[in-house]
Amino acid sequence: MAEDKRVYLYDSTLRDGAQTQGVDFNVNDKIAIARALDDLGIDYVEGGWPGANPTDDAFFADLPKLKHARMTAFGMTRRAGRSAGNDPGLVALFSTGARAVCMVGKTWDFQVKVALGIDRDENVQMIGDSVTLAAQKMDEVLFDAEHFFDGYKSDPDYALKCACTAFEAGARWIVLCDTNGGSLPDEIERIVTEVAKHVPGERLGIHCHNDTENAVANSLAAVRAGARHVQGTLNGLGERCGNANLVSLLPSLMLKMGYQTGVAPEALTRLTHTSRLLDERLNRAPNRHAAYVGSAAFAHKGGLHVSAVEKDPRCYEHVPPETIGNARHIVVSDQAGRANLVSRLREAGIAVPANDPRIGKLVEEVKSREYEGYSYDGAEASFELLARRALESVPEYFRLTSFRVLDERRWNARGRLVTLSEATIKVEVKGEHTMTVAEGNGPVNALDNALRKALAPAYKELGDMRLVDYKVRILTPGEGTKAVTRVVIESADAEGRRWSTVGVSTNVIDASFNALNDAITYKLFATGART
Repeated sequence: MAEDKRVYLYDSTLRDGAQTQGVDFNVNDKIAIARALDDLGIDYVEGGWPGANPTDDAFFADLPKLKHARMTAFGMTRRAGRSAGNDPGLVALFSTGARAVCMVGKTWDFQVKVALGIDRDENVQMIGDSVTLAAQKMDEVLFDAEHFFDGYKSDPDYALKCACTAFEAGARWIVLCDTNGGSLPDEIERIVTEVAKHVPGERLGIHCHNDTENAVANSLAAVRAGARHVQGTLNGLGERCGNANLVSLLPSLMLKMGYQTGVAPEALTRLTHTSRLLDERLNRAPNRHAAYVGSAAFAHKGGLHVSAVEKDPRCYEHVPPETIGNARHIVVSDQAGRANLVSRLREAGIAVPANDPRIGKLVEEVKSREYEGYSYDGAEASFELLARRALESVPEYFRLTSFRVLDERRWNARGRLVTLSEATIKVEVKGEHTMTVAEGNGPVNALDNALRKALAPAYKELGDMRLVDYKVRILTPGEGTKAVTRVVIESADAEGRRWSTVGVSTNVIDASFNALNDAITYKLFATGART
């Protein structure tokens, strides 16, 4: 491919996104999101800031193995008054499993004076020293020129001097940051064009915030002006008004502007799924009206629009929805979602012709379940089991007869308040009826322990399975304690497999059992267990 048409994508969801109000990733969230970005084909995944908090430290201590993306550690240039090699914060960047680092440095003379309180030349020296050391220690160095556009408007010569110093010191990418999010597309394009006269476009990047609702437009303007590296976050997460939304940027670059990225056309069909997976991890409803990936993005109601779309979709659809994994939704048509469903079946290894009559029935079942509160975008294992039961068959590894969960909250003999959970379960396994009792750290853990205890003698395959995450979402908050709840359970095993399952009920324990039942069934099916 022509180098001038190749744009490199850098995702900072795991750090910038974590600065969003109300967002708090745990280690399992970060692992799942990193893998989803890697599967999509993103070039760089910023894992976080080593040493900044226990979550980032735990994540970097056991990084997920990525097939495509380059894991990147984020940090800052050395502090004033210290040498680069004697700055603990800077040195910490080089001690993780990541082989690329992105370091931020001031390029606005105002911030150098007010925020750092140092001489302008010392700031330039800090940038040069830090990048030089990083280039010696790491495979790749990126320099985030913080507040670059504000700095350029204030003193273009100084802002350029900072950027060029990092470039000459060995940075692979000089990333121009609109940190306040206050610039407009015409300003971005004009300034990037000028900078490209000093730093080649194939070494320039752009990092925009969304404070004027222009982060995506500003990023596209920078690419048009020559930048070939774009930073952003999934669904536009980020502090204040967010960062540039990679979910919008990616198809705009590929489908609208003809640029090539690390995302293959077939991988682009996973974009909608990836966007919604993030929302499920955050336990929040996806934005129905999100560009490209929203459930309403290709929705058409009755009337002239429907008639025109059925004759030629180009009348009201700017791109074919299936190219980004979305689906046309026409209220009066039973075909809505068929193409998307067939695509997801292929991903699960289920080959079924699109005209198979069972597909239509499965579409309607998925719609019915989603109306009840199920969501399969973050629960791929439950979807695969549902599809296989409708199209093929899934063995009945065990049959529940009944379960009972007891919770006790009391003061013990030492005067401490304790909570105990106990589960009793009756199941039929390979023709034999079994009853087991187990305690646990909470009712769901007790239920898990009791079920596993009953199944373990018959299914050795469950020995390495563990529950790694558990999320509950209230779907009808107006109902109070009678509300419908959705439970999503993430499981893992020693082979590195991770899978998510979902359950829905007005009873949170019942919803939990439904998700747990799918989790165990999927493990047994995936490992080829025999009934």
